Amino acid sequence: MNVVDSSGWLEYFADGRNASRFAAPLKDTEALVVPAISIYEVFKVLLRESGEDAALQAASAMQRGHVVDLTPQIAMSAATLSLEHALPMADSIILASARAIEATLWTQDADFKGINGVKFFPKK
Repeated sequence: MNVVDSSGWLEYFADGRNASRFAAPLKDTEALVVPAISIYEVFKVLLRESGEDAALQAASAMQRGHVVDLTPQIAMSAATLSLEHALPMADSIILASARAIEATLWTQDADFKGINGVKFFPKK
């Protein structure tokens, strides 16, 4: 199972320099898990920068994976991970969601660098 964090989704949608690193997990929708907060983050950025049509298309594409809602268990795990790794709220929820289903987290967000279970690719 794979979780791609918001930075990976945005890189892929923008066809950025690291887009190819995220292509395989994003195209394997059977193994793709999408935390609901990732939809929020990506939709917000694309709505602001590219308009409603682009944001809606991205949200639709993201929902092809298995969407994971924020449960009380994930919320408490996220709080613990936030304190343990000094992660912002959304990042800790994404990591907790990945861990809840034993998925690999794919990212280019330096906040995740060095955390177990994370495939980190530095921004080019």
